[in-house]
Amino acid sequence: MKKNTYAVFGLGRYGRAVAKELVDNGMEVIAIDDSQVIVNDAAAYLPICKCADVTDPEVITRLGIAEIDTVIICMASNLEASVMAVTLCKEAGVKNVIAKCANEMQQKILLRVGADQVVFPENESGIRLAKNLLSSGFIDMISLSKDVSMVEIGVKEEWVGKNLIELNLRKKYGINIVALKKNGAVDVNINPEQPLDSETTLIVIANTAKLAKLK
Repeated sequence: MKKNTYAVFGLGRYGRAVAKELVDNGMEVIAIDDSQVIVNDAAAYLPICKCADVTDPEVITRLGIAEIDTVIICMASNLEASVMAVTLCKEAGVKNVIAKCANEMQQKILLRVGADQVVFPENESGIRLAKNLLSSGFIDMISLSKDVSMVEIGVKEEWVGKNLIELNLRKKYGINIVALKKNGAVDVNINPEQPLDSETTLIVIANTAKLAKLK
């Protein structure tokens, strides 16, 4: 399956954390900031790091941002630049644009101009955002340690009607199913021969680095 690609605009503390976590998990990331000093520093751990003005339409075109799956805009201190970056990315056809905001008013504005998701840095760390991006398709994700996470996974369409023995998810994806959840009720007494349905959620524990296999 094609690996998702990411671009991070703005390499402050939050942006660097997002970009580094994605890179450390093997993702293809283009990191961009308008400060050459910041770019030079970040280049030590971010393989693709560019100094550019992402509010310039020509820059968006030249860097091939239209081909990126997800753009994370981490420039909450400059609302005008954030708005322009969101607008240009959506006009370019980027499917998923996430923007960092500083307050509820910024959140409303960024959503209005097309951001698909807006995050408050005080509520969600850059590392947590990156982990949730890596676990795309999951309902929720909790880090149990640096390398291990507990996630809730909706039953995929191709799994419906099959049981856990048939699916053999542990061998295929390296995940351990610890419970099933349906209609708000959690069942830890799992019957591996019971066919799964679309209303069931799997609660699993897995090595975080292997979660991308489930996209």
